[in-house]
Amino acid sequence: MSGTMERIENASQAGCLCPAWLAGFLDLRLRARLHDPDAILGPYVRPGRTVVDLGCGPGFFSVALARLVGPGGSVVAVDLQPRMLARARRNAVAAGTAERILFRRCGPDDLGVTGPVDFVLAFWMLHEVPDPARLLRQVRAVLDPAGRFLLVEPKLHVRAARFRAALAATEAAGFVQLEEPPVALSRAALFSCGPLDRVP
Repeated sequence: MSGTMERIENASQAGCLCPAWLAGFLDLRLRARLHDPDAILGPYVRPGRTVVDLGCGPGFFSVALARLVGPGGSVVAVDLQPRMLARARRNAVAAGTAERILFRRCGPDDLGVTGPVDFVLAFWMLHEVPDPARLLRQVRAVLDPAGRFLLVEPKLHVRAARFRAALAATEAAGFVQLEEPPVALSRAALFSCGPLDRVP
């Protein structure tokens, strides 16, 4: 396991994508115990909503979001890697939620999502983005004025100072921080939209 964790650490440095070979690790049942999707997302996602899972990977949270939004809602699962999207689709089919999920490949500089959406999740992915400020501005542009944005980063390789910088960048993109919900092994912050005229 220590060798696996070292490979994860090496693969997750700033600007480096989590490789598709890690999808199996990200899907482990152990993760469901560490990161209970209903506990983490349930307070913010309601039936009938439209939500986005940024950097969805193998769809761990996409499937959970699809359950939370119910038959009248929809999930946009976004990832840069086709192999991750393919695995996410297989997992959604197995869970019986694929009809509620739109699988979309984003570009390196383009979110590939049109709004408005009610909720955006960025779980353990912002540190992999070459231009976080640009991504955050795009998230702000598609989020409904009453929407929420949940940013979660891993403590393992996003230290406190770096996370504070991410919070500052998020606020600079036009968000207002509401709280820092507890998430295992993570640093997390929930945001609402600020006035659009604050966006640079």
